[in-house]
Amino acid sequence: MTILFNTFIIIVVVQVCRIHGFPKLNSCQQRYKYYTRSDWEALPASYVTPLVTPVPNVVIHHTYKPDACTTHQECIQAMKSMQAYHQSLDWGDIGYNFCVGNSGDVYEGRGWDVKGIHAGPANGVSIGICLIGDWRVNQPPEDMLEATKSLIESGIEQGYIKPDYKLVGHKQVMATECPGTALFNNISKWDHFF
Repeated sequence: MTILFNTFIIIVVVQVCRIHGFPKLNSCQQRYKYYTRSDWEALPASYVTPLVTPVPNVVIHHTYKPDACTTHQECIQAMKSMQAYHQSLDWGDIGYNFCVGNSGDVYEGRGWDVKGIHAGPANGVSIGICLIGDWRVNQPPEDMLEATKSLIESGIEQGYIKPDYKLVGHKQVMATECPGTALFNNISKWDHFF
């Protein structure tokens, strides 16, 4: 009876992970939540360009403004603020494919299969992941960093990111301070950093 019950619990956990966007049990076990566009009440995109996947690159960003979000409600407000600003620039939607909050919660921006507007010439060959906050001086929280790594792994497993992808900071493809010195120094030690 115990084995049957434990098997049932594992199946339920896997299904809950899949429903909430992380098909990977490991990601869900780490308690990172995935929020879809509808979860943060995104406005409809005014235009969408498909992204040819799997992509060979992942570009890491920070927001600088808005500041780091420490609660789910603050992160929702940050997402809405970024989307409104990016749409005012005639980008059609929020520029990033995904954003990550302080607690490691992942917020769907354009998602896996829509071309972002986040890194100029790299837009059509990358997934853009933004760590919400100013990471020039302070290091992002460990939960945020681990969620970012798990998101990349999930992208590989689902076939959206090439297994031999290159990881870069925004400033490696455009003239900018982004993703901030502290964050850039951190990701420069990650696997696949180019």
